[in-house]
Amino acid sequence: MPGFLYTDHYQLVMAQLYFRAGLHQHTVRFDHTFRSYPDYGTHQAGYAIAAGLGPLLEWMEQTRCRPEDIEVLRNQHNDRGDRLFGEDFLAWLLANGNFEPIQMWAVPEGRVVHPQAVMTAVEGPLAIAQILETSLLNQLNFSTLIATKASRVAEAGDGGTVLEFGLRRAQGYGSLQASRAALIGGAAFTSHVEASAAAGVPSKGTHAHSMVQVFMALGGTELDAFREYARVYPDACLLLVDTIDTLESGVPNAITVFEELRRAGHEPLGIRLDSGDLAHLAVRSAAMLDAAGFEAVGIVISSRLDELTIWQIRNQIVVEAPRYGVDPSKVLSRLSYGVGSALATSAGDPALDGVYKLVAISEGGEWRPAIKISNTLSKIANPGVKQVWRIMDDRGKATADVVALADETLSERPLLLHHATTADVSRYLTAEHISEMEPLLVPVREMTLGSPHEQLREARKRRQADLERLDPGVRRLVNPHLYHVSLSDRLYRLKQELVERYST
Repeated sequence: MPGFLYTDHYQLVMAQLYFRAGLHQHTVRFDHTFRSYPDYGTHQAGYAIAAGLGPLLEWMEQTRCRPEDIEVLRNQHNDRGDRLFGEDFLAWLLANGNFEPIQMWAVPEGRVVHPQAVMTAVEGPLAIAQILETSLLNQLNFSTLIATKASRVAEAGDGGTVLEFGLRRAQGYGSLQASRAALIGGAAFTSHVEASAAAGVPSKGTHAHSMVQVFMALGGTELDAFREYARVYPDACLLLVDTIDTLESGVPNAITVFEELRRAGHEPLGIRLDSGDLAHLAVRSAAMLDAAGFEAVGIVISSRLDELTIWQIRNQIVVEAPRYGVDPSKVLSRLSYGVGSALATSAGDPALDGVYKLVAISEGGEWRPAIKISNTLSKIANPGVKQVWRIMDDRGKATADVVALADETLSERPLLLHHATTADVSRYLTAEHISEMEPLLVPVREMTLGSPHEQLREARKRRQADLERLDPGVRRLVNPHLYHVSLSDRLYRLKQELVERYST
C-alpha cells in the first residue's frame, strides 16, 4: 500500500507555506466533483457510478508520515541547492502527518453520480486536507471511471454474466482497484485472483489456447487436451474451442467430451469463443450444442469486447439466429461476457476529470465561502458548505440532483433551480413534480462499511436501485438523454455575488 508521500510535490510545498503563515490549522472544506461524463468517442455515458471510497478510507486510516518520509523531504533542494523543506516544518509533519483530523462526507459506493454535484466533501486542518487531494483524486476518480464502464457493459449484456478479464493489460497495480471497481459497477466476477480474494468473491476463468497447443506440440490432439481438462475439472468444465477451428474442430470435440462427462455423472459448464465473428459463432455453436442435447450449456464470448460491441453482437444474434432455425432468446440467455482491456483501462476515455476545490474556510467559528473563478463556466467552483439532494418525480424516477447550501431545506414550492454551468438558465419544479427528496452526502463516520465482501454487496445493491430510478434515456449507450444537475437559488446567488466581487 502506498505511503504518506503518495501525493504531488506541490501539495507539500503549499503545506509548508501554510505552516509558515500560521494557516495550517485553519479548518477548511474541499469538494470533490467531476466535470463531465466519460466520452468514449463513438458513445458516451449519461451517468457515472461512485467507487473507490472503501480503499481510500483504509489507506487514510493506515497512513502515517514516517521518519523515512521525512528523510526524503529533507533531501529535497531548490535549483540553487538550498533545502526546500525546513526542519521546523518537517518536525511538525512527522508529529501531525496523518489523516485522523479529517472529516468526510461522501456519496456511498455504487450510487449513481453526475457532473458538478459534490461526490466527496473533506473538512479538516488546511495543510492536511491539502496533502490529501492527490491521493483522494487518484483513488476515487479511477475507480469511478472503471465502475461506470462496468455498469455500461453490464447494461449492454442485459442480465448476462460479465467476467472482468483485464489484469494482463491494466495499468500496473492499478488493476487491483480496477477489478474491485468493475465488481461494484456490474461485473459478477473477475479473473484477478488477488482482487477477488480481497473482495471476498471467487475468481473465475477458463483456460488458454496454450493448453491445447501443449498437447498438440507433444503429439496429441485438441480432443486430448479437452479430455484432460475435463478429467481434472469434471464439474467445472468450460472449454475454449477456437484454437484450431471453432465449428469444425472445437465445438465437436467439446461435445464429445461433454457426452463423456454426462455418462460419468457430471454436467459441463460451457464453451468459450475468443475469436472470429462472435455473434455468428455463438448462433452456430448453440445450434450444435442443442442438437447434441446440451441446451443448458453456457457460451462465454470474449475478445476486445466493450459495451457497444456487446450491444451489436446481441442485435446481430437476433437477426441471424432464425436463419439457422435457432430461437434468438435461447442464444442470448446463455451468453456470458469476458471483458478485458476495454473495461480495465476504460478504453476511449482513460481519465475522469475529477477535481478537488477549496470551497470554504472557517474563521472565528463561521464559514467564509471560497471560490475559484474561470472563463469556463464549468470550471467555476460552487462555494460554501453544501449538500446534494436527489429529487424524485411523480413516477418515482430521479429527475434532478440539486446542489444546495448545507443549511437549506429546499421546502419552498415551486422550487426555483438554476442550471449548474449555464448562466441565466433556470426552471421551477412544482409540488406535483416532486415526490421525494434524498440527501446524497453521508457522513463517513456514520457509514457502516463492514468487510470487503459486505462493502461490495451493499454497493451492488445501491447501484441496481439507483439505475432502476433512472430514465431509460439517461441509461442509453449512445447519445444519452441529459440528466439535470441544478443549483439552489441561494447557492446560485452566492456564487454570482462572489464572481462579481472577485472579478472587479
